[in-house]
Amino acid sequence: MTSSEISTPKKVAHPLAVQIARHWGRRGTPRRGLLAWLGPGLITGASDDDPSGIATYSQVGARFGYGMTWVMLFSYPLMAAIQEISARIGRVTGQGIASNIRAHYPAWLLRVIVALLLIANIINLGADLGAMGEALRLLIGGPAHLYVVLFAIVCAALEIFLRYERYVRILKWATLSLFAYVATVLVVDVPWGKVVVDALVPSFLVAEGLFRFNRCSSGDDDQPVSILLAGFGGS
Repeated sequence: MTSSEISTPKKVAHPLAVQIARHWGRRGTPRRGLLAWLGPGLITGASDDDPSGIATYSQVGARFGYGMTWVMLFSYPLMAAIQEISARIGRVTGQGIASNIRAHYPAWLLRVIVALLLIANIINLGADLGAMGEALRLLIGGPAHLYVVLFAIVCAALEIFLRYERYVRILKWATLSLFAYVATVLVVDVPWGKVVVDALVPSFLVAEGLFRFNRCSSGDDDQPVSILLAGFGGS
């Protein structure tokens, strides 16, 4: 290794999302402050609260009430640790999880992981579109299958024909919809005493579908695509 190679830092090719976020962040920091830096990380975190997740949690709540609240406290540290590790890997290396796997492991392993991710994402997208179609049917009536097709066309058109910078701004403002959870808590009469007890005292319910619902809830919280995106956000 020559002295020039030692003294010259190696340039890392950052993902497109990170390059655009840093560009607009440097451009807008003096004027907008912290809001200029909210981008891939905020959108990634909000996107994990997807329609399929909402449908899953709604079914769990309808079936078991507050009896599985303690699982949230048990699983949160594990899920947060995975996301933190993924983000730190991206922050240190300047590359996402997939790029690091390609650099340090055999190519066949990366292909297998990407293939599994592709299958999981296709199934998850189908569940998301189905949940959106059913939600719209509950609001206005009509055929849910038609709504699924319309949602798929609109989402694909936005991603293909809309510029990335503008699409990021739309998605950033769309994260405000998460405050609907806060509004729901303020409107609904929640038995806080029972919530606290069920959250702190594990209750192993013997009921049909308990293991299946628990597995679906944990899997929806830590989806493979969220782990990969956390690496991009950290880089």
